[in-house]
Amino acid sequence: MKKRFLATLMAAMMVFSLAACGSVDKQNNEKKEDTKKTEDKKDGYTIAVVPKMTSIAWFQRMEVGVKEYAKETGEDVFYTGPSEGDGALQAQVIEDLISQKVDAICVVPFSTESLEPVLKKAREAGIVVISHEAAGMENIDYDIEAFDNEEYGKHFMERMGEKIGGEGEYILEVGALTSASHNQWVDASKGVQEEKFPNMSQYGDKIETKDDQSVSYDKVKEALTANPEIKGIQGSAMADVAGAALAAQELGLAGKVEIVGTSLVSVSGKYVKDGTIDMISFWDPAIAGKAMIKLAKNVLDGEKIESGLNLEEEGYEELTMDGKVLTGKAWIDVTKENVDDEAYNF
Repeated sequence: MKKRFLATLMAAMMVFSLAACGSVDKQNNEKKEDTKKTEDKKDGYTIAVVPKMTSIAWFQRMEVGVKEYAKETGEDVFYTGPSEGDGALQAQVIEDLISQKVDAICVVPFSTESLEPVLKKAREAGIVVISHEAAGMENIDYDIEAFDNEEYGKHFMERMGEKIGGEGEYILEVGALTSASHNQWVDASKGVQEEKFPNMSQYGDKIETKDDQSVSYDKVKEALTANPEIKGIQGSAMADVAGAALAAQELGLAGKVEIVGTSLVSVSGKYVKDGTIDMISFWDPAIAGKAMIKLAKNVLDGEKIESGLNLEEEGYEELTMDGKVLTGKAWIDVTKENVDDEAYNF
């Protein structure tokens, strides 16, 4: 009996010991997992920034911001995209990023329709998706805008309408008929015209320029040749107003047609200086690139995304939020009076 009791006691102690070891092992494994998560977070994420195209000054400026961010932080952030504006090519770039298993994709869509399916696939793969200039997209975590798109579009027509005395026909240009932000700008602009300047009217349909200065030049020249009485032109893509300005100059209409729109000083500054373009407006693509990356990191880190979010970038210090869209206050107007300001020399 005594031997049996001792054997039972020893067996019980062994079971207890194994259970205790198992508990300790479990705790150790949990600690290791927590440590791994902390290390993963400390090591940072792989974040890709995909512009509409890499070949134009606007997005080359965005690349500057991405590279600055990577250099300043040492994080694995990189810039990649198609060399030309093509929704299918941009979708293929994103397909490649999905296969690389990046943590986040920050994208400026050339065609929102082309990207919806592949961005859905990215999100299903656990990749955070941040868009810019695409407030109406569905398959994203968040969209970040430099400003309220309708207000931005309205201010062009208010400037144009006042300059031409509220009378005459005008042209509206967009980079693509599928470009969400461009169409928001010109649609809001036309709304202001109909409300405030009833004696003005749009000439023809929206001109699609494919974000190409030569296309803008050809199409605007054709329109101005057909109707030299056109009084105003509003461009949306970065190169639109530069192409329109060259066409106006060649036809002897410089100063006779009011040209306003989105561009950069490096592209259109000379036309602003000589008065062919009245006003260009823009936001700094380098800062927009950094803002997208920071927003992606906040999402990856599980931070709360809400109105008042401060990304610590100029114009993005106090974002407002509506659904998935975060809006800053980052647009800049440049006319002959401030075109030589060094702060805008890009």
